Parts: sequence; structure tokens; C-alpha cells
Amino acid sequence: MTTAPPTVHRWWLWFVWAVGVGAYVLAVTNRTSLAAVGVDTAVRFEADASTLSLFAVIQLAVYSGMQVPVGLLLDRFGSRPVMVAGMLVMASGQVIMAFATDVGVAILARVLIGAGDAAIFPGVLRVVAAWFPERQAPLVVQLTGIIGQLGQLVSVIPLAVLLRATTWTVAFGALAGTCLLFAVLMLAVVNDRPPGVEVQRKVVSSADLRQGFAESWRHPGTRLGFWSHFTPPLSVNAFILLWGYPFLTVGEGLSPAAASTVMSVIVLAGLVAGPVIGALSHRHPFRRSRMLVLPIVWAQVAVWLAVIAWPTAAPIWLLLLLATVVGLGGPGSLVAFDHARAFTPSHRLSTATGIINAGGFIAGLAAILAIGVAMDLQGAGTPDTYSLEAFRIAFLTQVPLWAIGITGIVVERRRTRLLLGLDRPRPPRAPRGGDAGD
Repeated sequence: MTTAPPTVHRWWLWFVWAVGVGAYVLAVTNRTSLAAVGVDTAVRFEADASTLSLFAVIQLAVYSGMQVPVGLLLDRFGSRPVMVAGMLVMASGQVIMAFATDVGVAILARVLIGAGDAAIFPGVLRVVAAWFPERQAPLVVQLTGIIGQLGQLVSVIPLAVLLRATTWTVAFGALAGTCLLFAVLMLAVVNDRPPGVEVQRKVVSSADLRQGFAESWRHPGTRLGFWSHFTPPLSVNAFILLWGYPFLTVGEGLSPAAASTVMSVIVLAGLVAGPVIGALSHRHPFRRSRMLVLPIVWAQVAVWLAVIAWPTAAPIWLLLLLATVVGLGGPGSLVAFDHARAFTPSHRLSTATGIINAGGFIAGLAAILAIGVAMDLQGAGTPDTYSLEAFRIAFLTQVPLWAIGITGIVVERRRTRLLLGLDRPRPPRAPRGGDAGD
């Protein structure tokens, strides 16, 4: 961890961060660019539900699979070259998407978008860790996450409007051009650390990278971060990236305007809750799981089950409540990166961050694919056959994923606290049928 030296003006510190956050907003826009145009995508590529899921699943699979390699590259080369390369790869993906007319080419485009997207958020987190003091970092991470999620609003509203006002090629070509502009901006502004701050230890070889990965994964704090980032956002990823808008419009019968409002509440909930969660995470570093992460997950489970069990289409107040608790999953999952900073030395921070960040998107792609397969198995795989009952059954596939994640959090929290000396090991059980010496 480093802090900005006195020679760095505060306005420049925040400007560097703002450029990084702007890049993250754009990355989220690229990531969720099919969210509000799912029906248009299905029509353009003649795609059923499983194929539509495949676009998001492959993109998230690439994103997740790139997290550890990106973390290793960040530890070795720093934020600027990795983030610029990521933005250029995203631009190439959107150019291909703009002109794609068949599924194979579109999948290639989403692969490139996922690979480029993978570099941005970990790069911004590295900038935060290097430029901001520890007391500010949890709040700045929350601000990074919640402002970045405004990219969801860009994809839900302006991108959809642009698509309907122009053409598919113009809309996705505009995203590609914006990526190129941000690549130039990051090249000029972003730096891995403040001027005059020396690196305490530098990763210089493949052996260093392998050692850093092994040491990061062995620490239970990293695994606690992984499960803390796996569990709260799985629902928001499935909802925002693909299935939320069709569920609200076709399943629940909302108008496009009302559905966009519900989707916007997801983002607004994160905007409001993020600073509060960041402050609580800083003040209660040893109670993050029980105070923040697990209560958010249990709230999501409860409200989702209420929506699924509602005898008719859910009332708007319940859907808004659902959007609120789903939206809390974003800032709740960012607590995981506070674990990374707490348990990881600076020379392998991005490796641990990459491991943790992969968790949320592994869960997201599993949820998206499971929902799509469940829809197809019910004979509701195309927009013409979507139904509320099919969506209800399909969204139940989130339950086993929540169960896996909650178990992981509880187990790794216990192991982390034992390692830190905060809990005592449980005494061994006495054998049945007498004393140990019998």
C-alpha cells in the first residue's frame, strides 16, 4: 500500500481516479450492451434462449478466465499498458459486433469484449490501492464500483434509444469509437503509482508470478474474498446482463418504460448503499461477512422466493423491492476487495484481486446459463414462447448457487479468523463409548 506524496496535488489524484472510473463505466456499458436489446439480438441472429444465453455466458467465461492472467500482468507491468490494451481489444470486439450477422461472428465479438473488459476493473483497483491511503480505500473502492455500474444505465437507456433511432451498426460502432477515445485518454493520464513513490518489490519473472498465484490462493482470506464476490452479485449479473428485461416485460407484463425504471432502481440502490457499505467495511474489518455480505445474500433469497411464489404477476412494489435487494449485491460484493488489500502484499495484490474478481462472474455465467437451459427445457426458449411460469421455475436455479456461496463464505471466514488468531480452534470431540485411552 502506498499513499500519495505531498508533491501530488489532490485534484490530480482524483482526476487520475476519475479517468479510471470513466473507463470502468464504459467497460460496464460494453459488458451489458445486450441487456436492453435482447429481443433485437434474438431477432437479428435468429437465436433461441440457450443461444442468447451463450452470448453472455461465453463473454463472462472469457472475463472470468482472464482475471488471473490479467492480475499477473498487472503485477508485472502496471495499470496503464494493461488497461489501454484492454480498451483496444474491447473496441475491436464492438466493431465486429456492429457488422456481425451470424451467431459465430457475434460470439467472436463477445469473446473480445469479455477479454478487454477483464483488464479494466482490476486495473482501477490497483490505481486506488497505490494512490489512496488505507483509511480512504474502502470508500473509494465502493465509489468506483457504484459509479461504474452507471454503465448499466447507459446500455439500458441511451444505447437502446440510439439503436432504435439509427441502426445496429451505428449503435455498436459508436461504442467502439468511444473505447478508442478512452484508450488515448488512459495512455495520457493513468499511472500505476504517484510520482516519486518507489516500488517496494517488483515482479520480474515467471517464477515470481507462479509463486504469487500459489501464495495468494493458499491464504484463506483470498478464498473468503472469492466467495464474498461469488455470492452477492450472481443475481444482479444474471438480471442485468440478460434475463431481467425479458422477465419484466414478457413475464411480469410491464411496459418497456416501467421495466427500464425497475432496472434503473438496481443501479440507484447500489449508488445509495455503496458509501454506507464502504464506511461500515472500514470501521468493522473483522465483521464484514456477518454484518454486510451474508445479510445482503439472505435478503436476496427471501425477496426472490416471494416474487417466484406470488400467485399472480408480482405487484410493482415487490418488483421494486426485488430490484433494491438485487442492487445491493454489487456494493456488497466489493467488500471482497477489502479482504484482498488486508491480506495481500502490494507486489501480488492484483493477482489476489483477479482471483477474487473471477468469483462473481463465474457465478454470473453459471446463473445465466442455468436460467437459459431451464427456459429451453420448458419449451419457452424464444421470445414468442416466454411465460411468467417458465421464468419463475428458471430463476429457481439461483438457489443452489446461493447455497454453494454461503457455505464457502462461512467456511473460509472461520479459517481466516483462526489464522489471524481471532477465533480459537474447536476442541476435538471425545470418542464415543469411553475415554480416548479405552
